[in-house]
Amino acid sequence: MMASNEDHPHGDETVGVPITCDNWRNKQLNEAKDKIWSEIKRCFDIEENRRDHCLKLAGKLLRGFRTFLSTTFLRDTEGTFVDAELPSKYASLISPKEWETFKSKRKTQEFKSVSETNRQRASSPAYPYRKGRVGYGRLEQSILTKENSSETSLPAHVLWKEARVGKDGKIKEDVQQIFEKCETLSQSIVPYEDTDCRSILSRALDVPEYSGRVRGKGFGITQKSLNIKKQKTPSNKELQQTLEALKAEVLELRKERERDRAAGFKDTSDKDSINCNFQPTIPEGISPCHLYLARPTYRMVGKGKVHNNLGELLHTKPLPTGSLKVSVDIALEKDALLPHPDDVSDATLLGDAIGSFVAWPTDLIIVGYETPTKSKAKDKGIAREIESVASQKEIPVAKKTEISKRTGAKKKNPSKYRACLHTCLETTDISDGCVRLIPMDGAIFGFEYAEPLGKEDFDQILYHTQLSVGVINTYMRYLYDKLMGPRGLEQRFSFLNPMKTNLTEMIRKPDEVRTYVVERFMADTDREKLFFLPFNTGDGGHWLLVAINPFKEIVYYLDSLHNDWTTYPAMKTIVDTIIQTVRAQRKIQVPKRKANNITWNRVECPRQRNNIDCGYYTLRFMKETLLMDRTDIPSDYFDEYRCAYYSKDQLDEIKEELCQFIIELQVL
Repeated sequence: MMASNEDHPHGDETVGVPITCDNWRNKQLNEAKDKIWSEIKRCFDIEENRRDHCLKLAGKLLRGFRTFLSTTFLRDTEGTFVDAELPSKYASLISPKEWETFKSKRKTQEFKSVSETNRQRASSPAYPYRKGRVGYGRLEQSILTKENSSETSLPAHVLWKEARVGKDGKIKEDVQQIFEKCETLSQSIVPYEDTDCRSILSRALDVPEYSGRVRGKGFGITQKSLNIKKQKTPSNKELQQTLEALKAEVLELRKERERDRAAGFKDTSDKDSINCNFQPTIPEGISPCHLYLARPTYRMVGKGKVHNNLGELLHTKPLPTGSLKVSVDIALEKDALLPHPDDVSDATLLGDAIGSFVAWPTDLIIVGYETPTKSKAKDKGIAREIESVASQKEIPVAKKTEISKRTGAKKKNPSKYRACLHTCLETTDISDGCVRLIPMDGAIFGFEYAEPLGKEDFDQILYHTQLSVGVINTYMRYLYDKLMGPRGLEQRFSFLNPMKTNLTEMIRKPDEVRTYVVERFMADTDREKLFFLPFNTGDGGHWLLVAINPFKEIVYYLDSLHNDWTTYPAMKTIVDTIIQTVRAQRKIQVPKRKANNITWNRVECPRQRNNIDCGYYTLRFMKETLLMDRTDIPSDYFDEYRCAYYSKDQLDEIKEELCQFIIELQVL
């Protein structure tokens, strides 16, 4: 750590830190550290943000140099202290006074005690590092490269375990136990309720967490370099203050909206030249509708909601004559030209107008959605009068209210994140019939699209009613983002889109269903994988889970009503056909008598106790299987989650996760 003037042709001063320095953090060394950093930059092209790391490495080298001097010159072969003279080799770096001080410190009983303790600890670590000179950084990079992962880092406990795998590939039992404990902790810890500042690995090891480093990441990695910040859990008082502020903002926005409406009425009534465009043939207020175009052929191109109010304006401007204001929810033909292009957003195509307001000719608006066929199916004593999954997103609000009354679903005061979402929704135009789009990455279902969520969908989460396919799909994206991605589970699990694979689609378009599922299965033929299919029976909106392992040709059937798959023969037939098609494309030969030998396992999963919880049960089945990280589901379900039925708290957990995720997406 010392250098003479001969080593520095560009400087006259000696850069160095005395070997008697025991505290590298001593502020008196700042000047010397600045000179060391200047020398490093003079010799190497290095970025300024690496200064702390380089100086820590310099401190480590200083400690190593002191250990070398003690071992080489101050101890004999038996470890007895030797009163040696200053080695001439280092006379230019160490002064006689420093050498004598250095020797005297090595003679003290305090130093000997600390040295012996450190020697014993280093000689017999509880969990020895077994990768030799390969550091954590290179080990992590090699693992990510080998797995062809798109991630940039591994969880600390995963890297810690891999660093303790020997050349024979075996893992000691105590190391595996710590790893499994980390996995359990990572699944059970609720981030916003966590008050322990230690990492998961430190908790599993039951050791304190030291500042300036990240356990299981190697030398030079700090919490600052990883940008790890402990998020403070808001207190009840802070949450209450936030809610009060949001309520005040909502109240002000309502007042402002009323003033704008009053101004709009006045402006339109004072001018005879403005067409108020109120159509008595269309119900007053906001109504769901189908949107049609007449050229080149008369056809339905989208769905939305028509706003038939006196004095209605579009972006503060009067509506074109013979047109009404429409909010576009779904575009069946995204490339269809708008009858009146939107000058404000420059939208000319229907697909560009999703989630916004446009003007639409009155004679091309058909009020009301398709009415689903109702059925009163008595299934295990549970009556169902809820729409099929294909039309759940299309039921008017009034009908939803009637359904809630019939099923006994009472509005309850939402809590925590549901309260925040409820308040946020009041500041938006969701209640006016607008929707929000949840982006769906192509890796989730095999194709990229945006999932629309409207008021009905948000009400299902807030007030515990039957779940629609939009909510189911949104939660699957939550599982993909928060559980599968961070843990690398996408290599072992995948999803099938329930909108493309419900019973209605299987009966009407079996070829399209087969094509979609076969393509999903064939995309991963080189590894065993479990595909989750949240299946809607179509006989009243009942949800159940079908988990398919095409590699082993096993189907797991989880129905919270405890029905058998024979209840839905069309579903079983098409799933069997798909697996046989995949078998043929993989060129797997089986005897003709075993061609239909596909294993179906009925799982004794928790059972619902009413007629609206099936969707929540289906979501928990997927989540718990992912948490177990098992591609096989036991016939009596997992021991860790086995129960007669899910409690209110377990179902509320699903709703809280959904609300928090939607808030984090910032789509409102």
